[in-house]
Amino acid sequence: MAKHSVGWVASQKRWLLAFLVMLSVSTLIAFFIRAAFDSCDRRMDVVDKRVPLGSPIGTSPSPLSFMKSKLVLLVSHELSLSGGPLLLMELAFLLRGVGTEVCWVTTMKPSDADVVIYSLEHKMLDRGVQVLSENGQEAVYTALKADLVVLNTAVSGKWLDVVLKENVPRVLPKVLWWIHEMRGHYFKLDYVKHLPLVAGSMIDSHVTAEYWENRTRERLGIKMPETFVVHLGNSKELMEVAEDSVAKRVLREHVRESLGVRREDLLFAIINSVSRGKGQDLFLRSFYESLRLIQEKKLQLPRMHAVIVGSDMTAHTKFEHELRNFVSMKKIQDHVHFVDKTLTVAPYLAAIDVLVQNSQARGECFGRITIEAMAFQLPVLGTAAGGTTEIVVNGTTGLLHPVGKEGITPLAKNIVKLATHVERRLTMGKRGYKRVKERFLEHHMANRIAAVLKEVLHKSKSHSDS
Repeated sequence: MAKHSVGWVASQKRWLLAFLVMLSVSTLIAFFIRAAFDSCDRRMDVVDKRVPLGSPIGTSPSPLSFMKSKLVLLVSHELSLSGGPLLLMELAFLLRGVGTEVCWVTTMKPSDADVVIYSLEHKMLDRGVQVLSENGQEAVYTALKADLVVLNTAVSGKWLDVVLKENVPRVLPKVLWWIHEMRGHYFKLDYVKHLPLVAGSMIDSHVTAEYWENRTRERLGIKMPETFVVHLGNSKELMEVAEDSVAKRVLREHVRESLGVRREDLLFAIINSVSRGKGQDLFLRSFYESLRLIQEKKLQLPRMHAVIVGSDMTAHTKFEHELRNFVSMKKIQDHVHFVDKTLTVAPYLAAIDVLVQNSQARGECFGRITIEAMAFQLPVLGTAAGGTTEIVVNGTTGLLHPVGKEGITPLAKNIVKLATHVERRLTMGKRGYKRVKERFLEHHMANRIAAVLKEVLHKSKSHSDS
């Protein structure tokens, strides 16, 4: 079987956590609220509300300061370690930071106690976010009283009829619907029949916004509301680690030691939950092909490794077994490392040399791991699909390849290109970091969200006055 790191062994885990605590307690908090998880001039019905990028938060008043003392209800279909809920939590904390009264509802919870939900709810409670029952009268009262209601993901739409019932028309004019999905099975009237009547929708990338615009019209016969495209940004805490050369060096050495790889080895990593849609299978096929190309051309290179961060053997998925069987069949166990899924991605970003973003079909809605990798000055090898095309500048900050089987050989060749051209690899990483600093920081995202909230609040007030 391929080498499998089951996280940090006990002594390593204690050492790393102690080190991160020395960096800052807030850094750990940021790791636990990160997501997955994203400019065109076309108008259509999709409105790109451009705002000045502004000054970093901390050097000037927060662009969200106008939300002070307002009441906001955040509705999420689940509370988990996936991108959507964690991103909504991040918005909750940004709003709490300016004095907004924030309430949270999770529409679907398991009947049994869940340690993840318990932990995340207490993180919110510690930051002053009120956690409400999903179907109690308090949730209805809060929705009616709130200045703004944010529905997170398309699935949350079912909550409107199930809980609010006859009160739905009174709440819709102050709803901002934050959509992250890119899959066709979310286009159901049960989920989104109220979408045309809300104050606005917010989507993480232009390509996703256009997809929703077309699919809702063609498949469901409904029209999208005014739509705002908001690219995401890296947290200040992650940037602190990314810009701390000492921290990065120590983390790099420690992770590489835990994986059993040498300082000079080259690491290509994919950091996503293991699933067919994230393309780990095609990445491994490309990686194997790149090893063959290097051997055929008799290139003298450092030893290369593929790292799959996001493993979960406790789930016993057929797909993960397929990945491991492929590694075993091709006899590349010494080159491939499976690492358990984790929210503490910074140590791995510090340890690797290239990020592979290989999401398939329509790609990622945004793909936050991409801008996080660029913050660590890593070049990105990504699929030419979804939000990745709005982040990665092909040939400048990374290299793009087609989705599907057609992308296997191009990705393999791109792996060899970056393995053989050290200067190109480093230059792409520096350019990616510069791009992050110019448009993908927390204060950039806060400015973009602030512009949307102002518009939605204005529309809501106009409706109530009419």
